[in-house]
Amino acid sequence: MIIHALVAVASTLFAGDPPAKVVDRIVREITPDLVKSDIDKLVSFGTRHTLSQTDSDTQGIGAARRWLASEFERYADEAGRDDVTVELEFHTVPADGRRIVRDTEVINVVCTVPGSDPASRDRLYYVIGHYDSRASEANDIDSDAPGANDDGSGTAVCLAVARALMHEHLDATVVIMPVAGEEQGLYGARMHAAKAAEAGKDVRAVLSCDIVGDPSGPYGKSARDRVRVFSEGIPTAVLSEEGRAMSAVRMVRSLSAESDSTSRQLARYMSEIANIHNLPVRPMLVFRPDRFLRGGDHTAFNEAGFPAVRMTEVYENYDHQHQDVRTEDGKQFGDLPEFVDPGYIADVAKLNATAIVHLANAPSTPGNARIIAAELTNDTTLRWETSPESDVAGYEIVYRETTSPVWQDAVDVGNTTEGTLELSKDNWFFGVRAYDKLGYRSPVAFPIAARE
Repeated sequence: MIIHALVAVASTLFAGDPPAKVVDRIVREITPDLVKSDIDKLVSFGTRHTLSQTDSDTQGIGAARRWLASEFERYADEAGRDDVTVELEFHTVPADGRRIVRDTEVINVVCTVPGSDPASRDRLYYVIGHYDSRASEANDIDSDAPGANDDGSGTAVCLAVARALMHEHLDATVVIMPVAGEEQGLYGARMHAAKAAEAGKDVRAVLSCDIVGDPSGPYGKSARDRVRVFSEGIPTAVLSEEGRAMSAVRMVRSLSAESDSTSRQLARYMSEIANIHNLPVRPMLVFRPDRFLRGGDHTAFNEAGFPAVRMTEVYENYDHQHQDVRTEDGKQFGDLPEFVDPGYIADVAKLNATAIVHLANAPSTPGNARIIAAELTNDTTLRWETSPESDVAGYEIVYRETTSPVWQDAVDVGNTTEGTLELSKDNWFFGVRAYDKLGYRSPVAFPIAARE
């Protein structure tokens, strides 16, 4: 298929590091042994409850975040990166009488790896997980809350991605951010996302890993080769805008674009990249914002208007989530390290790192994509604006059946801003994406209907 062939062709035509070479390097850097060591260290802090002690060097959330920051700094030093910044980002959360029982500093650990291309450096791509944990009672700040899976696994993904990417010089900026306050109400992510939106930051994608440690399921089931990727359809930020929501919903309905938000394009993008590189863990696309009765940090970025997805293991064992460590009737409860698979976490980290490499090195998604609906025709014309990067080599029009969850094929239309396919716009969904000289592709732009 054209959709896969272009990577191989481009790799032979242009100098530099093509996707396959970069991905091979990074996946070799991500190992189960290092993941296990990270999980064991996170568990050693006893509890990482957001309101737990902060002055100890070995126990509580304060010790955990200082260790995380020191790890990111160590990775940068070992890679000879003096451009990487690591900061503790403070947010004061007043007592709310529910899960924040006293005024509390919610502190994110923010590792920023700046892009090497001036034209792309302001584009931001995130990998996040929450490093706080909890026991059965949401406000229990003293009991052991190992949080090996929820969300030591996502935090370990952050560390693994940072180690692997620290040696690469990607075009755009990557932010790796273990956040706090998730169990109390997504506070760390919400405050960071709100500040980013207020500052006009160009956040292009957020990959949130939350509970990605145990591929086993009930009744002997297993999903060792899959991880669920949740993505919103109609954007939360649009629905929350007073006076605009209904008109936006009407436009979405007229385009039948209920499944073509930027977050959903991001989920499809991850699936395609995983298939191209034959990764050991691939996305199981779930077209809903999140699981029933649960929430995650990606929601905070969706609320701020940013594309964001959540990764979670296919089967969840609720005996090992939000549970005091105890044994009842011979059954072990608690989120303990023996119930996570470091190899599976490492493979989820490979998926995240590979997606970030493609996102950060690819051109920007083409702007102002339109499907021309000026008259009745049996073919389809799309127009768009050029991506700003200097290494853009051309554009592809992608298409799929209206009942297909993923893009099924692509046509290379060259370095132009218009393309026509001999397919009816009534019968297919279309999109457009840019590609560069090495074969990196942007996420797909879904077009609006226009007369010109």
